[in-house]
Amino acid sequence: MKKIAVVALLIVAQISMAQTNRFVYQVTMKPNASDKKDVKTENAYLDISGEKSLFYSENRIKRDSILRSNFQSGGERGVNREQMESLRSNINYSVEKDKKSQKMTFKDRIGRDIYAYEEERPLDWKVLAETTKIGDYKVQKAETDFAGRKWTAWFTTDLPYQDGPYKFTGLPGLIIKLEDSSGDYSFDLMKNYKISDFPEMNQFGNIIKLKRKDYLKQQEKFREDPMSFLAAGRGGGIAPPMRGGGGNPNPADMRKRMEERIKEEAKNNSNPIELQ
Repeated sequence: MKKIAVVALLIVAQISMAQTNRFVYQVTMKPNASDKKDVKTENAYLDISGEKSLFYSENRIKRDSILRSNFQSGGERGVNREQMESLRSNINYSVEKDKKSQKMTFKDRIGRDIYAYEEERPLDWKVLAETTKIGDYKVQKAETDFAGRKWTAWFTTDLPYQDGPYKFTGLPGLIIKLEDSSGDYSFDLMKNYKISDFPEMNQFGNIIKLKRKDYLKQQEKFREDPMSFLAAGRGGGIAPPMRGGGGNPNPADMRKRMEERIKEEAKNNSNPIELQ
């Protein structure tokens, strides 16, 4: 009987480890450096399994689902422009942390392709004695400097995870709340639940692996001259058809509209989460 009980416990433990736990964070941002009253709020997921974790935008996976359905239909369904606009995100990146290799991979789309680099800057946390309670969790305070910002985190050991939103990890618990000293960015855990597995992320275009410094160079090239960057890019890719318009657009008009949109996006994202 004892052997049966031990085997049963092992099976339960294996099933538990095989499940993926989703932590939903509310992300509050002030991405426009010239307008700090422009506050953006959206949800992001931190999915954690026994092997890895993945941080990404809730809107990203919703947009991916729509685009996948359109692709599978051969483009017959089209894509509703208003619906896609409502799912625009300021979190266009994803961060994957591999527990076995201890490597962290950052992915971001620039133009048609996805650029990926391994984060090599370690976090140096200062764990403080101060504790409090946030929701149902007893939490402890920690501080760190990262990428030009000073961050305060509140983590809990009530949950069996040593992880957190974005690139933040390395504390002896799960980060429940995180904010920078200027009040430009904050992450607040709202809820968590189990999912069967990690979602399938659409990877339109090529995945280009490079060093972080080279990623920053490509990012700057795209901002300076987006059309030349796209013309010289490795990836193909055609934008999915959008409903709500008619006729064939003029190429020159399309170019002008795209340049204006990209410049406006650059202005609205002039206060990035990483300043250095």
